[in-house]
Amino acid sequence: MSLEDWRMKIDQIDEQLVKLLNERSRCAIEIGKIKRAQNLALYSPEREHEILRRVKQVNGGPLDDEAIRRLFERIMDESRRVERLAAQLDISK
Repeated sequence: MSLEDWRMKIDQIDEQLVKLLNERSRCAIEIGKIKRAQNLALYSPEREHEILRRVKQVNGGPLDDEAIRRLFERIMDESRRVERLAAQLDISK
């Protein structure tokens, strides 16, 4: 494949990643609603450790486990932020 072919492939993958990350965020918002309804804390360190363990377990590289951990920590940080924003919007209605 040419350089342009590889770049087009990366662009397609990026589109898929954006769609999946937004889908994941929608799930996090719904989970946040359930947590609020059940008076549960939004932050669950045990669940985050479980996620990190699982994603490292399925990691086949070439990204090493440390890179996967950093990426998913950031994804989870953004998920918590989205949950908080969604809660603020629900409260302000």
